[in-house]
Amino acid sequence: MFRRASSAFGSFLMTPYGVVIFTTLLWHGVVWWFEIGFSPFVSAGLFIFDLIFAYILLDRLIYFFSQFVLPIQNPEDRQEIYSRVQIFESGERGPTLFVKNGRVIKHPGEEEKRGPGVIVLDTASAVVLRTDTEIKGTAGPGVKFTNNNEYIAGDLGVDLRAQWQYIGPLATDQPFLNPVPISNPKFYNESEKRRLETAGLTRDGFEVSPTISIKFRIKRPPRLRPTESGVTSHYGFDATAVRNAVTREVIELGKLNNKKDRMEWNKFPAHLVVNVWREYIRKFKLEDLFSPSKDNGLQIIEEMLNQRMKSQVVSALDDIGNKTGEALDSLEFLQLKLRGIEIMEVRIHNVMYDPALEEQTIKQWSGEWLKIAKKEEDLLKEDEKLNEKIARNESTKRFAHLAAKNFENPIQPVQDEFSTLQNLIQPLRETLLDESRANNDMEQEIKRLDEIWKWLLDSQQEPNRQ
Repeated sequence: MFRRASSAFGSFLMTPYGVVIFTTLLWHGVVWWFEIGFSPFVSAGLFIFDLIFAYILLDRLIYFFSQFVLPIQNPEDRQEIYSRVQIFESGERGPTLFVKNGRVIKHPGEEEKRGPGVIVLDTASAVVLRTDTEIKGTAGPGVKFTNNNEYIAGDLGVDLRAQWQYIGPLATDQPFLNPVPISNPKFYNESEKRRLETAGLTRDGFEVSPTISIKFRIKRPPRLRPTESGVTSHYGFDATAVRNAVTREVIELGKLNNKKDRMEWNKFPAHLVVNVWREYIRKFKLEDLFSPSKDNGLQIIEEMLNQRMKSQVVSALDDIGNKTGEALDSLEFLQLKLRGIEIMEVRIHNVMYDPALEEQTIKQWSGEWLKIAKKEEDLLKEDEKLNEKIARNESTKRFAHLAAKNFENPIQPVQDEFSTLQNLIQPLRETLLDESRANNDMEQEIKRLDEIWKWLLDSQQEPNRQ
């Protein structure tokens, strides 16, 4: 107790008032010891003047140095930070908090303070302020000074950046290969919990559990504008969207005694996506999900998930997964819009189900692929035969045209048989000579035609021919 009292007295002496009082007492003690005369009234006046001067000097120094505590930019903020530094040592101050990437950083006990406080938010953060009875407003990037009894709603900050959220089993999880508890119960429980997050039943009663990734963010304003603190965040800050995301929370009923749990805003997109996934998976059989067609069941479900989350109007599917052509309103898109949240992309991957079914599916794929390959092989053979027949017909037409080239004149005089053969061979021989420059296989044919040509010339020159 004595140590505590000594510490308190020492702390008081370190204050300007303590220095003035101690100096005054010390001076009057020296004057009294050396029996120097002094006027009590003058000493009292000087003491009061010293106290007033110390108070004014302390006040102005606090005002001056408080401007460097936070990056403030306007006179109103200067007065606010001055008032809070002035009462910092007392128990009347409120919480001093820092919000980074939507996460509230604080010292223990700060949330219990209800006096005037200050919150510093980085460019990717926002919060909603409230009292015990009402919502007061929204604070964006920069410095926010809070009034008495104001605190962060739900003790939860809002991350303004686009976020990826993954739900469902991890790639390393094998929930269907380990149907009984393994040596590490904690790991098994976590793996089983992840499997159940996205587990759904197909139309033929098989359980499928995929990993679903969701990219979402708080709705951004059309144009970037500075906040009250003069900070312009390139992530965008829409006060209405942030307020709606935090205040329009969802109450989820638990299974035990109808317990009510408040769902945080950043868990709401996953809640909607999983419900829609389970709605659509019931429309398809297991084999339809992995069919080798262009649009299999998984691709259709992924397309419909993106439509339901990103579009106001979506296409309807019947009970077996076929599009009916009917346009329906998306209730999920409306709920997200009312809460200031927008989903940018939904993906389905890492689909898991019973390995026995997987093996059966692979065998089925192999059989279908063999049938398709055999069918394509038959089509190629038919095309080859057809092309060969077309080429043969074209060659016959070309040969006939070349052979009749020198017989196209209807008034041409009658020629002997040797001249007729020469007129028949000459265009063929010239054509072969031109093509032989690019094809060495024609040389043998040209040699044969040359021998026939020489024989015709020799036979034509014999004098005694018939």
